[in-house]
Amino acid sequence: MDKRLHVSDYRSVARQKPILHSPWRKTLLVVGFGLLALLMIGIAGLTWGALVYANLRTSPTLPWCLPAIIIVLWLTWQYLGGKGPPHSTATKRKLLLRANLVSAQAFAWSALAGALAIGALAGVWIVCVRVIRMPPNPLLPGNFASTPLLVACIIVGASLVAPIVEESAVRGYLQTTLEREFRPATAVMLSSFIFAVAHVTQGLSLPKLTIYFLVGVTFGTLAFLNDSILPVIPVHIAADLVFFIFVWPHDATRELIWHAGTDGWFWFHIVQAVGFTVLSLLAPKQMHRLTSKNNALAQIV
Repeated sequence: MDKRLHVSDYRSVARQKPILHSPWRKTLLVVGFGLLALLMIGIAGLTWGALVYANLRTSPTLPWCLPAIIIVLWLTWQYLGGKGPPHSTATKRKLLLRANLVSAQAFAWSALAGALAIGALAGVWIVCVRVIRMPPNPLLPGNFASTPLLVACIIVGASLVAPIVEESAVRGYLQTTLEREFRPATAVMLSSFIFAVAHVTQGLSLPKLTIYFLVGVTFGTLAFLNDSILPVIPVHIAADLVFFIFVWPHDATRELIWHAGTDGWFWFHIVQAVGFTVLSLLAPKQMHRLTSKNNALAQIV
């Protein structure tokens, strides 16, 4: 008998509901897998930081840190997806990563929903910076790198490390576990809280962490609707690139409206935040219809 599991088998196992779990057990799972997710993100961040530091110290004109972190990410992805020892945990690791293939149509709707959400969240961020004093992101590459090539490589590297590791850790290992113990909305909220906690390194600011929580809700919803993190990773990469290039570098120059007053750009970003939010809420409904249809077809087959 073939002991390998098909993708549909992984999905059915991942959605299996436990018969009875005590509140204490659920709490321990949230704390345990939450800490695991934070540890995974922390190790990846320290590894990337060490590579960037070594690159700056040894050869600042030759950005070797980018290919180095790509190799690290590939090895990490392979292990989290079930490759390597111990073989006794291979199936469990593959299930928790939730890197399931999705249809081209679902992938396209995810990209559209993600792009609209990025537009909304960028608008929300800029409006918050104009209304509430939020400390600028201290980890911008331009703050510690001099050559344009190295800055570009660091931006690309950071926009690969965070999406791949955070989606694997938070929407993969953590949220997949939570969805077996809680209602989907609760699982998404809990994973989004952990996602926000993981970003305290960018400033202990409640408005800033609230936006990261909303980002987590967006990505968590996409992962749940697709039963996969694969469509979420490109959206996460695009979001990081947009913020690294177009949003965060200008935060230090944005003046509070209480000091400088409102201007056309301020109202433009309000319309941007509201308009894109409304549009981004429509796409998941279509995705839900698609996934419901696919699940029904899978049961027939």
